[in-house]
Amino acid sequence: MFRKILMTTTALFFATTAFAQDTMVKEVDVSADITAISNAEAAAYWTNAADDLENAIVARLVDRIGEEGSKISVDIDELSLANSFQNQLGLEDAVMVGMVKVTSETDNADFDTYELTVSALSAQAFAADGTVLEGAFTDTPEYYAALISAFADGVVSRLK
Repeated sequence: MFRKILMTTTALFFATTAFAQDTMVKEVDVSADITAISNAEAAAYWTNAADDLENAIVARLVDRIGEEGSKISVDIDELSLANSFQNQLGLEDAVMVGMVKVTSETDNADFDTYELTVSALSAQAFAADGTVLEGAFTDTPEYYAALISAFADGVVSRLK
């Protein structure tokens, strides 16, 4: 009896995972207003931040984009790029914070809202040759790209 229940439960588990699909996405919308900018270093990147993040998210979802699916909305609440001196003194940090909303017109299970925070400590910056930058200024284009990349990874990894 126990063996039959165990075999049935195992078969049911494998059947549900076999039919499990990744969430399809039909739209990605990222916005940032000027109040999201926390310091002068970040202001240099502000005009491209929303487009850069949107493109990074879409690039990670190429195989999951379709006519039917969820909408991902991101509102960048904070973008700050501190230099290494400010970072070491604890005065400021390189950080990106945003509110992420996932909605769906067709699937009630595809709803989610959360705040995502990515800092220079969690994002690794890479030089043009692919080596990890250590001790570099966190207000460099490489750290900006690392923040964008880490934020996009965070959004995509949390899709149900």
